[in-house]
Amino acid sequence: MNDLQTKLSRRLSYLLRHAPHEAGLTLEPGGWVRVDDLLAGLRRLGVAATREAVETVVRTNDKRRFSLDGAGERIRANQGHSVPVDLELTPSVPPDALYHGTVRAATGDIFREGLRPMARHHVHLSPDTATAVRVGARRGRPVVLRVDAAGMHAAGHRFYCSENGVWLTDTVPPAFLSVLPADGTP
Repeated sequence: MNDLQTKLSRRLSYLLRHAPHEAGLTLEPGGWVRVDDLLAGLRRLGVAATREAVETVVRTNDKRRFSLDGAGERIRANQGHSVPVDLELTPSVPPDALYHGTVRAATGDIFREGLRPMARHHVHLSPDTATAVRVGARRGRPVVLRVDAAGMHAAGHRFYCSENGVWLTDTVPPAFLSVLPADGTP
């Protein structure tokens, strides 16, 4: 993505995940917003964007943060919301292990309290160590935690897989966590 697309992607993330009201938007069930309403809201905020620019961001975002409905009339953020929204996700059976990228400074709290969603609806988990390393590296030198997803599922915890492959759950208790070796191998 070029700089303009990156700026638009960040604006879309903010509006569709955290502050739809700032653009006069209301999230529909599933987190959907009509693209025309989004474009009008962006204009009210002084952001000139076209439908084509929004479609390009959806198509080229490396984390696949957004989805368009089948008709291309509605858009949503796939996960990461801090505002109330029902994404209408279906519980799914997770793989045996999932991963979470963090930094060393956070591991003490994590192993005392577990992984919590903080200001978001769910804890975000990666399907592979490479993705978890990238996520953790955003805040410094990454530490990758292995989540015993099979054990959690057997204990009754629910998991959801968002459209872009991010696994979501309400919390991860410390008993289901372990630290991977520094090279990130499971």
